[in-house]
Amino acid sequence: MSETAAGVFRSLRFFNYRVWAAGAIVSNIGTWMQRTAQDWLVLTELTHHSASAVSVVMSLQFGPQLLLLPVSGYAADHLDRRKLLMFTQAAQGALALALGVLTIAGIVQLWHVYVFAFLFGCVTALDAPVRQTFVSDLVGDTELPNAVALNSTSFNLARMVGPAVAGILIASIGTGWAFLLNGLSFIAVLTSLGFMRIHELRRGPRATRTRGGLAAGFRYVWARPDLKATVIMLFLIGTFGLNFPIFISTMAVSVFHVGASQYGALSSMMAIGTVTGALSSAHVSQPRFKSMLASSAVFGLGCAIAAVAPNYWSFGAALVVIGMASLMFLTTTNSLMQLSTEPAMRGRVMAIRVGVALGGTPLGAPIVGWVADHWGPRWAIVVGAASGLAAALVAARALAVERNRNRSRAAIAAEE
Repeated sequence: MSETAAGVFRSLRFFNYRVWAAGAIVSNIGTWMQRTAQDWLVLTELTHHSASAVSVVMSLQFGPQLLLLPVSGYAADHLDRRKLLMFTQAAQGALALALGVLTIAGIVQLWHVYVFAFLFGCVTALDAPVRQTFVSDLVGDTELPNAVALNSTSFNLARMVGPAVAGILIASIGTGWAFLLNGLSFIAVLTSLGFMRIHELRRGPRATRTRGGLAAGFRYVWARPDLKATVIMLFLIGTFGLNFPIFISTMAVSVFHVGASQYGALSSMMAIGTVTGALSSAHVSQPRFKSMLASSAVFGLGCAIAAVAPNYWSFGAALVVIGMASLMFLTTTNSLMQLSTEPAMRGRVMAIRVGVALGGTPLGAPIVGWVADHWGPRWAIVVGAASGLAAALVAARALAVERNRNRSRAAIAAEE
């Protein structure tokens, strides 16, 4: 292995991280199969191309990220993360199997999908902050940025494979089999958690059990200008920009009039960009705030290009750019917020990050879905473009304020 490659994949020298990564890639492929199949089921089998129905599913799936913030933040900071992950991963697998059985049996209805989306959302709300902070238990803080980037690489490599496989499965044997295979894929990550060397986990200090734990997390974030700006940017892009199920499915069905296989291929095209962004992030040893400014601006421009794309392939090319920018933005926020936060507060801060980034979906997805249904899918993507550019303005202002503050400090120090 070359020296450059060894640097990019340096977290893999830890046994526990290697085991975790092996299980996660299998489970991630299943997750992307389910996401693709779920959107296709709602858009083409249970409704007549209703973007609003897709947005309701998204709202139910991501809304619990905000509703369960007190529970998820507390759990990530106080409980055994490995054992908690075994519970959440098993629960997600059971839900996927149940939805698969309903679909294969031919009795699934739209309200079933709504219920399962909400249940998935509740489990994911508990799982996500624990899973993100668990990375530091695997590799420690020194290699945390690299491990976060490699996690994103794994997730988005799966994004290249999962939707394409789901498209083939849907076209050949039916939507339900994608759900069923996703349920079985969780066996891999549960096995990896079981094989870990417990004595090698790098557990940091846990928070003390006090009242107002989540409120303390919000106060901590709001007192830090860098964290506050990051949360605002996450809200803008997470609420109005990360609505890819609506963007991609409506453009595929209503604008380009393609089938399930081509729809799955669009998500795989986007994954080319996200994998590129993840590998680029893996090179970075110290994430910087300026990277969030650049990536959010590129995200906005990429969405603007996608909105006016004249054909299927040019739209796919724009998705590559969007995928790269969104992944670099999300990875940078993840690493910066973890590394700049006290270990005892990390779980609550990451729960706030996940809650803001995904919990805004109940607000943004219905708006974007309504725009897609009434004005067309292209205008829905324009909303995403505006969110990226607005986030870039927030970052630019935060950097300008910090620059002025540093100049003032320097002037005072010179006078003294």
